[in-house]
Amino acid sequence: MAGFRGAAGIALPFLLALKAEALYFADRVSEALEAINEAEALVERSGARYWFAELHRLRGVLLTALDADETQIEASFCAAIKIAKEQKSVSLEKRAEATYAEYHRQKSTMSGGHGFRRTLS
Repeated sequence: MAGFRGAAGIALPFLLALKAEALYFADRVSEALEAINEAEALVERSGARYWFAELHRLRGVLLTALDADETQIEASFCAAIKIAKEQKSVSLEKRAEATYAEYHRQKSTMSGGHGFRRTLS
């Protein structure tokens, strides 16, 4: 049973990230953010940080969709990139950098970043 709990501790944040993506595409952004909050709490309790960078990247996307404070959005994307670099996860680092760059591109062409295109890269 302990092995199952350990595996669940690793997999559950990933599954919650998938749930958040589905909710985001269903235009249920507040619920998606709740799923991310739950996943981050699980990561903090378990210490299994495998998906932590991705959770921060998704948080940045969701905060943008909610028209949150730019400081929070920037902090989420920067944390995603920093964590991925610390973990030496090139794929998660590139994914976070690409999403962050897209956020900046859309922000510069639209007023205040509103309408962040519904992609998660």
